[in-house]
Amino acid sequence: MKSNFHRLMPILLAGMFVYSGCAKQEIVKKDQPLASSLSKPAEVAASKPQLSATGKESTPLGAAADHASPPNGGEQAGSQQKQAQAAAADAAQAFEKIYFDFDAATLSAAARETLARSFDSLKQNQQIKLRIEGHCDERGSDDYNLALSERRAQSAHRYLTALGIPAERLSTIGYGKEKPADPGHDEKAWAANRRDEFVVIK
Repeated sequence: MKSNFHRLMPILLAGMFVYSGCAKQEIVKKDQPLASSLSKPAEVAASKPQLSATGKESTPLGAAADHASPPNGGEQAGSQQKQAQAAAADAAQAFEKIYFDFDAATLSAAARETLARSFDSLKQNQQIKLRIEGHCDERGSDDYNLALSERRAQSAHRYLTALGIPAERLSTIGYGKEKPADPGHDEKAWAANRRDEFVVIK
């Protein structure tokens, strides 16, 4: 009996060795899919869009660059305001001074032609208003010249309203001899100072 056991012993040991080796191989084979499956969630997570704190998908930086926001209304309003200011500046240059004879407030033919051009500018630019400023030369008293300069401004006002400009778009003021255009004391300076000037106001 013992001799039979000794003969079977090597066979049993060999069988156990083979069995244990196969078992390890099976364990390794079973572990390999587990390792590969562990790497997949990281790849899936990388491919999925990220969620923000509110639970919404966050937009990648590249996508945000592709969808630039259009200009806002403030920029458009600023552009329109600049255009209106430019139009008003052009209109202001169109209003030429008119000149008067000595001690007179009546409009000359040249003054009427100038006012007719001013009328065209006022008609084309309905949004602007005009202040008519009357002036005198240095001769005469302050009170007399102040009244004369006001009459000169009123003459231009009446002519423009007669052409069709609403009176509420026009205002007048007389400065007398306070604001000379030419500081000289000769006939040339006096002729330059007997005038109406036109100022665009809002």
